[in-house]
Amino acid sequence: MKAVYKILVPAAAIALAGCREHIPEVESLPQEAVQFTYVINGDYPLDYYVDSEIEFTNNSPTEGTAVWNFGDGSGTETGNVVTHAYDKAGTYYVQLTIEQAGGDKVAKKQPLMISDIKPLMGINPFEGVCEVLTTKISFNIELPNPKNRKEEYLWIFPEGTTDTEGNAIEQSTDTLPGEVIFSNVGSQTVRLQAKLDGRLLEEASINVQVGYNKEVPTLYYAVKGGNIMALKLPTDAPADMKISPFNMGVSSGQHPFNICFKDSVLFILDAGKIFNYVNDDTGMGDGRIIVMSKDGSKVETMVTNAGGAGYEDPYFGYTDNKYLYFATRLTGISRIPLGDRNKMFSTSEYPYYVKNQTLGYYGTTMAYNSLNANFCNVEGTWYWGKVYGGAAVYRFTEADILAKEISSGGTAPEAGIVLAGNSVKSMLYDDVNKLFYFSLWDEGYGGLYCCTIDQLNALGSKKSELTPYHKQHTTGLPLQPVTEAGKGEGTSNEWIAICQLALDKATGDVYFGYRNAGMAGNAPTGLMRYNASTQQVETLIEGVEVYGVAVNDNPSKLF
Repeated sequence: MKAVYKILVPAAAIALAGCREHIPEVESLPQEAVQFTYVINGDYPLDYYVDSEIEFTNNSPTEGTAVWNFGDGSGTETGNVVTHAYDKAGTYYVQLTIEQAGGDKVAKKQPLMISDIKPLMGINPFEGVCEVLTTKISFNIELPNPKNRKEEYLWIFPEGTTDTEGNAIEQSTDTLPGEVIFSNVGSQTVRLQAKLDGRLLEEASINVQVGYNKEVPTLYYAVKGGNIMALKLPTDAPADMKISPFNMGVSSGQHPFNICFKDSVLFILDAGKIFNYVNDDTGMGDGRIIVMSKDGSKVETMVTNAGGAGYEDPYFGYTDNKYLYFATRLTGISRIPLGDRNKMFSTSEYPYYVKNQTLGYYGTTMAYNSLNANFCNVEGTWYWGKVYGGAAVYRFTEADILAKEISSGGTAPEAGIVLAGNSVKSMLYDDVNKLFYFSLWDEGYGGLYCCTIDQLNALGSKKSELTPYHKQHTTGLPLQPVTEAGKGEGTSNEWIAICQLALDKATGDVYFGYRNAGMAGNAPTGLMRYNASTQQVETLIEGVEVYGVAVNDNPSKLF
């Protein structure tokens, strides 16, 4: 019987509290009539595997004969201490019944989860980065085998794996294969299929992050419904070497239209579940900005808009040395210090840096409901894309931002508008080569464009004048983003299209995601690169749906 101490303090005793001690009164509490415990016998005391010998012990205060039912149809056993092993994974209900001398019975049932046996793979330590064509990798393996059954192994290696003599290896039936070398860059997956007495176990796998053998920039991109990926950007890789992406193991989020790299970290701007128009009167905001270390080992929340207005979720971003600037759906551009973490977005703590209503364009060319697109800073002048309510690129300097909101009739900034009437979704400025890149979704004019600032100023608003600056895909097929209802994401005037451009400063190449959605006659969906040398757009990875893209210009072998 369990016992607890219950202190009874009569009113009269309170007055005499300082005069004498009080002796606790013992109050007995009832115990369960049936109790039992169980432990693993053998080498895996914490893991309840198939084949593990489990020792069950009757700890019941009730006297009588202990009868066990293990819940797997194996019948019953009698005894205060019994052992049992399960031959299949699952959740079983173990019941202990105490049969008393007078014929009465009391019982207790509780669940027990049994896991299937799975090989436990590991990589033996090595110095530095695993470099393509160079680093020798070896593995270790632990296969729980409580009943010492016959073991069989089948190692399956990715394409391009060799032994230390350079011989290609596709498979191995050794318990442990020898050292291997990888000939391709990226996440290289080694798989292991194991059997016990001929029974095939669940397949195990391990990813080896294989870096390049020279220091080169890294491209990060956000995959729709997937994770953040990283891709090395060598310029001198052998023709037979595949440059595959690394899976960083960090979720891209729901709609990560932009990602920005700065100071060894990646900022992931997730606009949340709903990014187009909705009558938000209940605080449907769920957007946030996540910060990921360049190797994916650390992930933090920078700021969240959970429960706020959906229109204030973060959509598009830009960084300088002090701030991350981010545009909401239509209100304006806010900013947050690069070092802030675990913040809740509020306009009191993070007031808008600029709003539609704090520029002299408002009420004339720009309207209240002007929808935001990407923005950038070109030598001190902001370029801000709008795709509705005055579609154009609006230019202004910090000095042009008004101290108070206006309703109309302001003086337009001297920098002026460019590409009036064009839906410029994304843009960037190559300050090394002095080139301005932008993308359009307008029907018949979709795709990537490149020109100088002087050429941009001379374009006017006629789409026919854009042709000389339109960049073609290597297939000759157009890069027309999906704007057909029911095929692409978004609604009229809110198509995702090419939602961000990223520049590799070392080469001048520009990267972006493009989606076809099954539209005949257009280039295939995939991760795209504008090759500055050939001046054509080429598909790097076909079939992947990409949102935001960013380049880490700091050369490295891995990240």
